[in-house]
Amino acid sequence: MNRSILNYFFALTMLGLSSCSKNWVDTKPNGNASAAYLWDNESDATKGTAALYVAMKDEETWGRNLFWMQNASDDLIVGRPKPAGENIKNFVCTGNEGYMAGAWSDLYSMLNKANVAVAGIKAATNLSADFKNRSLGEAYFIRGFAHFWIAYLWGHKNQGVPYDSSEDAQFGLRVARQLPSVTDDYAIIAADMQKAASLLPLFSTYGDADKGRAHKAAALGYLVKTYAYWAQYDPTKWALIPDLCDRIKNECGRALITGNANPADNYKAVFKIANNWSSEYIWSVTSGTQGGSEFMGVVLENTGWGLYNGWGYFQPTEELYDEYEAHDPRREATILKFGDQFTYFGQNRSYYSTNSLSGFQINKYMEPYSYGTNGNAASNPMINQDGNYPTTRLNLPLIRYAEILLFKAEALIQQGKNTDAAAPLNEVRARVGLAPIASPTMTDLKHERRCELACEWTDRFEDLKRWGDFAQINAPLHGRNYFTKTDPASQCDTVVVWPARHFDPAKHMAWPINPDEISLSSGLYKQTPGW
Repeated sequence: MNRSILNYFFALTMLGLSSCSKNWVDTKPNGNASAAYLWDNESDATKGTAALYVAMKDEETWGRNLFWMQNASDDLIVGRPKPAGENIKNFVCTGNEGYMAGAWSDLYSMLNKANVAVAGIKAATNLSADFKNRSLGEAYFIRGFAHFWIAYLWGHKNQGVPYDSSEDAQFGLRVARQLPSVTDDYAIIAADMQKAASLLPLFSTYGDADKGRAHKAAALGYLVKTYAYWAQYDPTKWALIPDLCDRIKNECGRALITGNANPADNYKAVFKIANNWSSEYIWSVTSGTQGGSEFMGVVLENTGWGLYNGWGYFQPTEELYDEYEAHDPRREATILKFGDQFTYFGQNRSYYSTNSLSGFQINKYMEPYSYGTNGNAASNPMINQDGNYPTTRLNLPLIRYAEILLFKAEALIQQGKNTDAAAPLNEVRARVGLAPIASPTMTDLKHERRCELACEWTDRFEDLKRWGDFAQINAPLHGRNYFTKTDPASQCDTVVVWPARHFDPAKHMAWPINPDEISLSSGLYKQTPGW
């Protein structure tokens, strides 16, 4: 989160922000939503919209907990004993796990605050037209963004998730209705993203103080992703995607980072602090050592080789490592294996791990730890010195331009336009020096998406579900058992590090809802089908 935006949050008690309950299914009347804030001057409205972003830095959301559900893919395993995380990975969860329940609560709190903001900004009479449009666009974006995450995680074809909008006369006076299908949720999310895109400015118009706020390309990007997820139930949505992708390029000026002589450097540059706001940026958890995402520390070696409090979760599998073509520089940029060289607090090191269950570590987010001198964490200005909250100054990408290109390629392939799909797919491949593919198939698209976006918040698990690749979910997962875990040059065996699972598409296409939420609704909500 941009530090200026965070600073606004601490002044929000005067606006009554704390009155917004995290509990979406509160059965008591909540009063008049439009009166929850004071929106009639630009100073208060600026603070009010800044508050919409605060949950993005939380551990319950994009700090860690939402990733436990992405961890159910074939790319990653639970890196340390963690019963709740293991239950999610193995599809034996109940929905009451803190990782799920806390994420649900924070997302609905975010959505509810955005609903209140929509109502308040609409009713405001003392805001300039441009400021009012931007503020309303931010509120629509955050409402759609939070709703998107809830819908695709917990929404089912035969049962949607709870939702009410502040435009509804009954908003705040009833338990939010559970929609009939996740496709109904996607329709509402798409409408919010369309409104947001029509109101928001280009990112290029923002000064430093406003970087991290919603902008046009972010709204269009999530509109693309909404249609892509919706298309598994309604293939006509694929036709809507290519033109939106072109708008993100031509209207919004988004582009891949290129221009380095070494193709590997093009890809590594995406994950550098200096490029937090590069042409590839579309939407991220914005940085700040006291307010960014702690995910970079969550995936760092447990205890950080005695120098920093890494947590050691979410470790890559041999299956992911083997997916890459032999000379694809994205493999080493994404994954550390024994013997790989990296810089850690100013010192060159060879990777080893005494605790990695798979023998690998995510490498994409290691750049902040390269700063400092003589192996001294305290000399590094790019990290939070409190290892219990291991944030850094690196933005955590949630969607970036490379994914937009791959969604365009996928949409074209799904429409039988494989030759047309070559241009966007090969743009991604050319950036890292790989040979073009003349007429890519879905197999090519799946490979490219996996290699380009591995270990990011793009949700490989959801990809496997929407593609129907259930056998890959169920297959046992492998890693490397090194004979001497403190020796970077140690020999190893390939071993099963996660046994075969049983993903049942009749049950596991969406995650279970916390039973406490169902009880609190007095039975108006139904559990996810199959659970």
